[in-house]
Amino acid sequence: MAIEKLLKDEATEEKGERARMASFVGAMAIADLVKTTLGPKGMDKILQSTGRGHSVTVTNDGATILKSLHIDNPAAKVLVDISKVQDDEVGDGTTSVVVLAGELLREAEKLVNAKIHPMTIISGYRMAAECAKNALLEKVVDNKLDAEKFKADLMKIAMTTLSSKILSQDKEHFAKLAVDAVMRLKGSTNLEAIQIIKKPGGSLKDSFLDEGFILDKKIGVGQPKRIENAKILVANTAMDTDKVKIYGARVRVDSMAKVAEIEVAEKEKMREKVQKIINHGINCFVNRQLIYNFPEELFADAGVLAIEHADFDGIERLALVTGGEIASTFDNPESVKLGHCKLIEEIMIGEDKLIHFSGVDMGQACTIVLRGASPHMLDEAERSLHDALCVLSQTVNDSRVLLGGGWPEMVMAKSVDELARKTPGKRSHAIEAFSRALVAIPTTIADNAGLDSAELIAQLRAEHHKEGSNAGIDVISGSVGDMAELGISEAFKVKQAVLLSATEAAEMILRVDEIITCAPRRREDRM
Repeated sequence: MAIEKLLKDEATEEKGERARMASFVGAMAIADLVKTTLGPKGMDKILQSTGRGHSVTVTNDGATILKSLHIDNPAAKVLVDISKVQDDEVGDGTTSVVVLAGELLREAEKLVNAKIHPMTIISGYRMAAECAKNALLEKVVDNKLDAEKFKADLMKIAMTTLSSKILSQDKEHFAKLAVDAVMRLKGSTNLEAIQIIKKPGGSLKDSFLDEGFILDKKIGVGQPKRIENAKILVANTAMDTDKVKIYGARVRVDSMAKVAEIEVAEKEKMREKVQKIINHGINCFVNRQLIYNFPEELFADAGVLAIEHADFDGIERLALVTGGEIASTFDNPESVKLGHCKLIEEIMIGEDKLIHFSGVDMGQACTIVLRGASPHMLDEAERSLHDALCVLSQTVNDSRVLLGGGWPEMVMAKSVDELARKTPGKRSHAIEAFSRALVAIPTTIADNAGLDSAELIAQLRAEHHKEGSNAGIDVISGSVGDMAELGISEAFKVKQAVLLSATEAAEMILRVDEIITCAPRRREDRM
């Protein structure tokens, strides 16, 4: 007897062909969505939230676009995740990885329709990915030993990364900012020490890099505006207890004089706390919480600069940069680590006053101040710069560099094609398909620039059959150009991450033959 029904009412399942179709279609739709943002001539997308405030984001960063989508299709979610990982891991190539995975699936769909088993396709893809990676490894350039050349490489990589973003007009200026900031890190990939402050007004060209640390706060009234050889105590403590704080507290007194006594006692308590803080021998006190007028006055009398309400991001970074620790109790001064810096002063950026800490303990700290016409522009500029900083900090560690502009994809496609010719059996179809998927990236770059991609890719392929060719797509002149002369470079780490993540994601989606959607749990089921 057949089982009538296995799953609950609202659960659905799709098997075999239909499940595979659903995954393929979802993944390809996502790839087509971000495809138009790829390359130097890629377009931006406006993301408008339907929530409160209807906030608008204008962006061309693949990971940001996909993060904001609410997707129902399970396979599409896999692609969103790989672009997120790519963003966290290397910062750039978030669009390429999705486009490549989408193309791999598009090719796989044709093969599945031609009755080739998904496992055969996967094993072919695996071989092809290995072969492509080795092809890149043969062609990498490593200038770590020559500081001048390496810095030039970093500049090129930064300019290539920025050329597909909103900063492309002033890419030299921003590439220089990014390279200077990353060179200060001296090889660490911790981008915490680089702070980015956004100030509307001015134009993007007015952005600058400042050594030291800038805190987005004003200096209080009647306090020193400039301190040299500052000793800084960074704290997270309540400095507003000169009032009875306990709500609903009833204090019965029989005269007004008693009330005055309570107030005096409170004041004394505060004065003691301030005295404890001053006993640390500091001349700058930065607090995360409010500082009321009375303690502020006491600090001003003692010649201590008190800064209140420094946001958490700012205070953590300040502690990190000045070498101090965040304190919340002040009974034993010897156990508190103070921060140090050479000079604290107030500066003006545009209309706003900010506090500038220079000569900080952590020499690699710096602040990039972005100026721009509107908040949306600044947000996008920050995302673009963050991508460039990520890529550069990774490149400083792994200094292998490749040419850009579709050159790596053509190199990989060429060697994968050769592998397909040598491989017997059905796998060769899959390997060939992999090479076609790789070519899709330069094709998309050309399409987005409004060029004749079929013509260009054919020329490019012919160029690459000559030994040691540096040909790639020169979007500006609209023809095949020499990437080494144009100075278009990419980090090897980014390309490798794109290749491996896309292959693994495609493989994962290919393995699916059934999608089961669970019914939501009902309240009464829990009894």
